[in-house]
Amino acid sequence: MASSSKSFLLFIALIFSTINMSFGARHLLQTTTPSIPSLPTIPALPIPTTLPPLPSMPTLPKATVPPLPAIPTTLPQPTLPTLPTTQPTLPTATLPPLPSLPIVPATLPPMPSIPTSLPKIPSIPFLTPPPATSP
Repeated sequence: MASSSKSFLLFIALIFSTINMSFGARHLLQTTTPSIPSLPTIPALPIPTTLPPLPSMPTLPKATVPPLPAIPTTLPQPTLPTLPTTQPTLPTATLPPLPSLPIVPATLPPMPSIPTSLPKIPSIPFLTPPPATSP
């Protein structure tokens, strides 16, 4: 019972807080926005004066490089060995005969018979309680 009354009070408090929030939001929407102050002006950068000319590139001494050796235009052709014209004979292997598969019998053995009657369950004799002794 106490928890239901607390939850009811919490529900009422939630309703009133949402009403107050909606009034606050409406008030914020109806007010005029304040004017934004203008940004300060940025001073202009000074224009750079012309730079002095770059010095001329110095001339480097020329290195004397020995000439490349001449490549002969005709290279000696290597001699290839000749291939044999006849193929050597391969040895023939004799394989043992494959084992014979077992013979499946044509007739199947008879299925065991299923009993059609249930065996009799022995019954437990009913024991009578001892006679009551009355004082």
